[in-house]
Amino acid sequence: METAQRYITIRGAREHNLKNLNLDLPRNSFIVVTGPSGSGKSTLAIDTIFAEGQRRYVESLSIYARQFLGEMQKPDLDSIEGLSPSIAIEQKTITRSPRSTVGTLTEIYDYLRVLYTRIGKPCCPNCSQPIISQDTELIFNKITAYPTGTKLQVLSPIAKQRKGMYEKELASMRREGFVRARIDGQMVDLTEDVKLNKNKRHTIEIVVDRLMVKSGIEKKLKEAVNTALRFSSVAVINLLDENKDIVFSKTQVCPDCGISIPELNHMFFSFNSQLGACPACNGIGYENLSEYDTGIDALISCRRCGGLRLNEVALSVKLGELNIGQLCSLPMSDIKEFLQNMILTERETFIADRILKEILSRLTFIERVGLSYLALNRMVWTLSGGEAQRIRLATQLGAKLSGVLYVLDEPSIGLHPRDCAKLIGTLQSIRDSGNTVIVVEHDEETILASDVIVDMGPGAGTAGGYVVSQGSPAEIMKDENSLTGAYLSKKLSIPVPQQRRVPTGFIKLTGACENNLKNINIDIPLGVFLSVTGVSGSGKSSLILDTVYPALFNANYESKLKEGKYESISGVNEVNRVIYVDQSPIGKTPRSNPCTYMGMFTHIRELFAALLDSRTKGYSHSRFSFNLKGGRCESCKGAGIKKYEMHFLPDAYVVCDMCGGKRFNRETLHIKYKGKSITDVLRMTVSEAREFFLPVITISEKLTLLEEVGLGYIALGQSANTLSGGEAQRLRLCRELSKRATGRTIYILDEPTTGLHFIDVDRLLKILHRLTDLGNTVVVIEHNLDVIRASDYVIDLGPEGGNLGGNVIAEGTPEKISLNKNSYTGQFLNKTKGGVR
Repeated sequence: METAQRYITIRGAREHNLKNLNLDLPRNSFIVVTGPSGSGKSTLAIDTIFAEGQRRYVESLSIYARQFLGEMQKPDLDSIEGLSPSIAIEQKTITRSPRSTVGTLTEIYDYLRVLYTRIGKPCCPNCSQPIISQDTELIFNKITAYPTGTKLQVLSPIAKQRKGMYEKELASMRREGFVRARIDGQMVDLTEDVKLNKNKRHTIEIVVDRLMVKSGIEKKLKEAVNTALRFSSVAVINLLDENKDIVFSKTQVCPDCGISIPELNHMFFSFNSQLGACPACNGIGYENLSEYDTGIDALISCRRCGGLRLNEVALSVKLGELNIGQLCSLPMSDIKEFLQNMILTERETFIADRILKEILSRLTFIERVGLSYLALNRMVWTLSGGEAQRIRLATQLGAKLSGVLYVLDEPSIGLHPRDCAKLIGTLQSIRDSGNTVIVVEHDEETILASDVIVDMGPGAGTAGGYVVSQGSPAEIMKDENSLTGAYLSKKLSIPVPQQRRVPTGFIKLTGACENNLKNINIDIPLGVFLSVTGVSGSGKSSLILDTVYPALFNANYESKLKEGKYESISGVNEVNRVIYVDQSPIGKTPRSNPCTYMGMFTHIRELFAALLDSRTKGYSHSRFSFNLKGGRCESCKGAGIKKYEMHFLPDAYVVCDMCGGKRFNRETLHIKYKGKSITDVLRMTVSEAREFFLPVITISEKLTLLEEVGLGYIALGQSANTLSGGEAQRLRLCRELSKRATGRTIYILDEPTTGLHFIDVDRLLKILHRLTDLGNTVVVIEHNLDVIRASDYVIDLGPEGGNLGGNVIAEGTPEKISLNKNSYTGQFLNKTKGGVR
């Protein structure tokens, strides 16, 4: 019992490739699970430990809650003791909804809505003058202050949405003595038939004339005003000689324009409600973006609200000079400074104190995880996996929980080494609050800062699934069995090139000013391995992905990708192919797999069709396709699984009960090559298939490439939607390598080291160097110091993120960058063990 309280005790873990693991993990500790790609890290941390914690939580709920959530499958293990309630903070972006923003996700926007409701200053949407509220006595005092003989007319505007709703009101006003009404700008007798203008979508305004007031008849005046205020919260006094209206309101009204707004509440600032949302874009902020379609490259801001999502009334309420939409468009670092420097009255300070403390606290948590360059109105689906994960981490910090098990999947993704220290401090503060933190991680600084390392391996796939070593960083570095320990102790290291390549030419870009880029001029070297670096939000993606890539792509393929703003670009004729190797899925359906993506399946099918048994039965290569009738299982149409739509929940996939997931019918499976059916081949790992097809050059060459980039553990027929972003990116690299080289191709990669262990980074670099040696240009956006050291040329942006970034801080070889004191990247290159050559 004592052990269970001090440790998470795992016995007989066999999920996926885990080899019947037994291990004890100390509670209230910072634990890093590391090892080569495919060694079982995520299987242990997420699919076993977190999954069992989540399952037990669901089991503890009422029977009604369990019926709603469904039965959760128990991971394949004998037992786990000492588990706490579990929270997983993964890389996956939370939602594709355009309504989900950084502000709503962190709940900062909810607090800002309350702040604007409590101390915001309403202004007139027309003339921007401050709107004031007045009581009845003030109205009388102001009216009676006019000189004797002033001709006044009391008008009463009322608004109704349907004709039937105001007919009774008109009849009542006739009895009160009102004789005329102004409807849609025209004066009519109340005896006339009043009809609703069908073109008016929301309301109809009725202005009723009451009586003339001469020589200060105060009693009749008060009677008229009170009568008017019975029909509306607004009384309009018309000065007949000046033909001017003076508006008085029990709520809030512009004294010049006469526009009144209702009493504010927080729903007026919600872009999810009819009260606050801009009617033109329905609160989304873009004209060409819908609730369900976010796959649009060039977004067009709503012309009515300017992309601020809210209607005119909500945007007319200000703190200082900013409305809530303008404030949320600023980087969070600027929002924090704005709120801290606001000048408030004593009353406003008293009202806003607790709200401001909550907002500033959450902004501080955001700053601690290195994301203060983001704006609150940034849509969640545009965040990278690492950014989304750190946003959730900051939100959890604000919750201030204790006694919880946190499981994180590579939170350092997208972080510059300078910002990793902030992340590590955050994880340690969560631990110090009485929680257990388990992190799947490859970042060296994070591993060294942990209390306990669990090193998985020794290989990937079937060659992994063991705990190679467990202990403190110092103990791991002394363990000869630990590959991770060898890299941490510098017994092994990723080599630095003996000689840097010299650029063969340049792409010259001038006046780049997309997003936060400060009108920069930059020369992109060709024929080299280039790293583009800088702290998070410094402008790396704005320069390469938003500006250079679309400009080159459009020039080479006569396409119309949206290009970032710049003055001129030259040297594009030096490039004849542009390849962006991103981390998006290689296929959207379970049918897509590495074998089909790499073009190997055609050769495998032809091999099976050439067998004697196939020729005897008249089978062609189409017999062995799971996309065509004849050889496939018709029950699942060759998918091996069946999809069940769950309407409001994600679609569910179930193994086909007819073929048992084999995809093909019985007759097709009778055809075997070297004792293996077509299904057996698809179930092989890349490493197994390479040995199996070694004599078949067209197949084995591509399998060798996959093994060289560290993908030997994935199955040939593994569904594409189960591959990580890093795995998909390496598959793309291999496919490009398998094509005929032109020597004038530019390859662009965004953080290719995501999910890679030291040994995998070494393998990846060999592939990138091979591409460059063929005369191509390789451009990587990267924070990994080993990759930066291995590159020929570096462009470093900064100095900070957001508005403080967007400048070129340094450019040249890694040696030159390391000597630049203004470059954060250079500082870390200089102080890292081994430095640069």
